[in-house]
Amino acid sequence: MEITEVKVYPVRKPDDKLKAFVTIILDDCFVIRDLKIIHGNSGLFVAMPSRKKADGTYADIAHPLNNDMRQRMEEIVIGEYQKIVETEGDDAKA
Repeated sequence: MEITEVKVYPVRKPDDKLKAFVTIILDDCFVIRDLKIIHGNSGLFVAMPSRKKADGTYADIAHPLNNDMRQRMEEIVIGEYQKIVETEGDDAKA
């Protein structure tokens, strides 16, 4: 399975941990919306789309089933985010 398109929507709040929303397309035929790029304690990471459950916890709606796919996805998504940040001169670069 290949990520064939990545759309990054940067968030323009300077001190916010949320850096961008992301939409990805897999194999030109399946879309996943509302991924988030977050700046955490150890740098940028990709949070999967999730929903709040009745008990107040959150559950991922869609997510990779193995660590290899998660790493590939993070590399591609964060790479696209960094390209946008560099071209726009945004100070949110990590």
